[in-house]
Amino acid sequence: MGFEQTTLGASISIAGIGVHNGEPVRITLFPAPAGTGIQFRRTNSETGAARTFRAHVDHVGQTELCTVLGTEEGGRVSTVEHLLAALRGLGVDNAVIAIDNDEMPIVDGSSRPFVEAIDTVGTVKLSAPRSVLVVRKPVRVENGRAWAELVPYAKGFRLEVEIDFTNPTIGRQAVVMDLTPKSFRRELSYARTFGFMQDFEKLSAIGLARGSSLDNTVVLDGERVMNEGGLRARDEFVRHKALDAVGDLALAGLPIKGLYRSYCGGHKLNVAMVRALYADPTAFAIETPVPVHAAGDFVPALQPAYSPDMN
Repeated sequence: MGFEQTTLGASISIAGIGVHNGEPVRITLFPAPAGTGIQFRRTNSETGAARTFRAHVDHVGQTELCTVLGTEEGGRVSTVEHLLAALRGLGVDNAVIAIDNDEMPIVDGSSRPFVEAIDTVGTVKLSAPRSVLVVRKPVRVENGRAWAELVPYAKGFRLEVEIDFTNPTIGRQAVVMDLTPKSFRRELSYARTFGFMQDFEKLSAIGLARGSSLDNTVVLDGERVMNEGGLRARDEFVRHKALDAVGDLALAGLPIKGLYRSYCGGHKLNVAMVRALYADPTAFAIETPVPVHAAGDFVPALQPAYSPDMN
């Protein structure tokens, strides 16, 4: 994890359809100055006015089928987790994402198209230090048999994600990894969202999953994978769950230094984890390196700050 904040090397655009509304959408990612964070700017809204959503847990409105910023009444941007995972996975701290509809493009159901787009312009360092959210003591959330926890971890950000499905094609799978741009590209970015044919039929009946197809979702019909070419990895299912966790935990607003464990988790549990961490001021600290120049070298000196900006 570098000491300086970063942004994109240039602006990039991506077009596609929303997985739930099935409508065309275009997003443009713009470089942004230090301290901006990640922001979504909803344009061409029903009211005719643009609205900006900071990618922060305070602005999460829904976590049922995807992660949504804002509300249906006040304006929203949904299915933000795959792009947020790509930005956090590649270490991008500052960007503004203009979007002309209320759902992010699903592209192929993974983060890989976003990673490839970002790689075409690269990232640049900014002349400002990067603050880090350091986990100081264990925090745990539970929902039935599902649970998640954040615990201290000195080496950066680590994931230990496990799922357990009765469907034997998925079964019990786990992934363990330290998150770096290299490991995100290699281990997680390609993993696609997945679902079951019977659930797709139920969602279609209530007007959802209109943009879902075998081009952007791994679909199981019983024990059979319906996608031509099958899976990208035998454990693609748990790797996508870990990808989602990276995107949802990015809603802390800062890179996390800690170990995230989850069992049978999802968007709701991931977001609840961030909220639980912030609810206990003794469970974390925000540390910012202070540049000390000696013989032309950058030597970080950590400066703790225990009161995050929650606005």
